Amino acid sequence: MKITESPAQPQPDILALPNQLAIAGRAQNTLTLNRLGPLTPEASRPSSPYAPPVNYDGLSWPSVGTKERLEATPEEAAARLEKLSGAIRTLLECIGEDPTREGLLDTPTRYAKAMLHFTKGYQDNLRVIVNNAVFAEDHDEMVIVKDIEVFSMCEHHLVPFTGKIHIGYIPKGKVLGLSKFARIAEMFARRLQLQERLTRQVAMAIEAILSPLGVAVVMESSHLCMVMRGVEKTTATTITSSMLGAFRKSTKTREEFMHLVSFGRYL
Repeated sequence: MKITESPAQPQPDILALPNQLAIAGRAQNTLTLNRLGPLTPEASRPSSPYAPPVNYDGLSWPSVGTKERLEATPEEAAARLEKLSGAIRTLLECIGEDPTREGLLDTPTRYAKAMLHFTKGYQDNLRVIVNNAVFAEDHDEMVIVKDIEVFSMCEHHLVPFTGKIHIGYIPKGKVLGLSKFARIAEMFARRLQLQERLTRQVAMAIEAILSPLGVAVVMESSHLCMVMRGVEKTTATTITSSMLGAFRKSTKTREEFMHLVSFGRYL
């Protein structure tokens, strides 16, 4: 019996990738991105037009800077605490309370210290947080750190919002120590914030540190400004996301990330 060999199948030209890869500046990672699945059409998820640079000294947008607080002498720090305590005494008087009664006597100082702790992220910076914990590693699969608890303050009403943040990235020759993701989230959360801005700041910081193939950040939280006042809806949850690089370009990559983040949650 004569055996007829099957004709060799033509091999795909790995260099003939869609134009989106060139636009994303990832031509040197052709093979990796080719595995990420079909790309979302460029017009449907264009790059964000608003992408201010990450300031490694920590005075990131939109604050004009808190360097004086960071570099304050003990005398200046004490004066700042007393000034803030005086403002709280005025607040107590304005709502009809007596700041001299026993239960409120030390409340202005206690709250002033608490507020400085709530906003301690203004005194942190990426350079110190990262602390050279960036390592060369030949890993090009998705890395996810999820369920990071965050506590922040709504800048509109100065009441808390709390929740969890999930971070994923695809390395490009460099990885970051896992604890640093929680520290980065904490740095940006401990400021007067909007959830939308907080989500994007975390994503942009990781992109600036690692220059990975892509970064994905999803945050879900409950806002006391919706629970204690206004519409007073105790079960409402807000979810925000920021997708950069491959996560923004590839539908399949986004879906994989969202699946892994939610894995086991509804079992």
